Amino acid sequence: MSTKKQNFATALAFIGLMFFSIGFAFGINSYLIPVLKGTLDISSAGSYMLLAAAFIPFLIFGYPASMLIKKIGYKKTMAFSFLLFAIAFGIFANASNFYTFLLASFVSGTANTFLQASVNPYTTILGPIESAAKRISIMGICNKLAWPVAPLFLAFVIGKELDNVAPADLQMPFYIIVGVFLLLGVISLMAPLPEVKAEGEEEQVDTPEMLYTQKQSAFDFPYLLLGVLALFFYVGVETISLATIVDYAKVLGVDNHIISIFGFEVSFGRLAAFIPSIGLIIGYICGALFIPKYISQSTALKICSLIAIFGTIAVGLAPAEYSIYFISFMALGCSLMWPAIWPLAMEGLGKFTKTGASLLTMAIAGGAVLPLIFGWLKDSYGMQNAYWICLPCFLFILYYGMAGHKVGKKNSI
Repeated sequence: MSTKKQNFATALAFIGLMFFSIGFAFGINSYLIPVLKGTLDISSAGSYMLLAAAFIPFLIFGYPASMLIKKIGYKKTMAFSFLLFAIAFGIFANASNFYTFLLASFVSGTANTFLQASVNPYTTILGPIESAAKRISIMGICNKLAWPVAPLFLAFVIGKELDNVAPADLQMPFYIIVGVFLLLGVISLMAPLPEVKAEGEEEQVDTPEMLYTQKQSAFDFPYLLLGVLALFFYVGVETISLATIVDYAKVLGVDNHIISIFGFEVSFGRLAAFIPSIGLIIGYICGALFIPKYISQSTALKICSLIAIFGTIAVGLAPAEYSIYFISFMALGCSLMWPAIWPLAMEGLGKFTKTGASLLTMAIAGGAVLPLIFGWLKDSYGMQNAYWICLPCFLFILYYGMAGHKVGKKNSI
């Protein structure tokens, strides 16, 4: 193996670790929803404010994050984000009321903003744009494995059933997480991560592509702006599929059902978090294997959109006790949306790459807006009916995969 390939693999390994930490942080937040709802006596909409607080920073700090990357580079921005993560979980450890948890979630979301703004474009431009979805799929496996690992970690450290956990029980595991994030910050500074640039990013004059399209700013790329909206919808619906299933199991009254797996008895509520994660991981594996060798990134997006549309309709129409399983189809459909939308939206941005990446990062705020709407719909019309909010979102993503990513683009991938 050449030195270049070794450096490439090493860089991807470190980035994979960072994607795992992103998923772990979101997994903690989604687990806190039923805990806080049960102990602090708040509504469903109120409990989902915790997720909203974690996503709002993407809208506020998405552009400042790109400015920081331009000033200090990708590696130092990653290290800074881990410092913010440590501060966030330090606040979590000492939180005594709902508003302190909201503050901690907001700081965690701010950390996530700076980390996402650095690792996603970094992964996209680390190799050929045509295979970016393959690399991001591999990173997605690392990310989504962490969602169900987070509550299992808490249960192991606390030493009791998660159903009996109170906020005070979370102090010790949160302090452990603080130490881990500080260590990750040091590792990211020492890691052999090259400072990569997108094609044309350092050009001070217009490249031939820029002259052809007469682009003066990132806002002159229609396919980028449509990609931002597609990503906004995607993050919202994926967050719903991942973060609501444990709550849905409780609503259906199946969370305490005992299931025997290889001779071990475990409650369905404990396994519920794995249902969407399994769908996501299957999709990511397919993306890593088939893109771009057998299917293009846009084709993958179209296929996944159709699967997600089917899953959403099935969740809404199936008998309640079976509908929860179709959330895995929603998650499977979501699996390759992130890996496909990023390179489709960032192709050909040249010197506007970092600005385009910041706009896409800001779109992650969809994870704040749609879950709040979902929580309101749940309180008003029931949880099963609330999942219908995902259908128009998936329909728009299907449009982006079919035509939206070509609008204003000279060539498409």
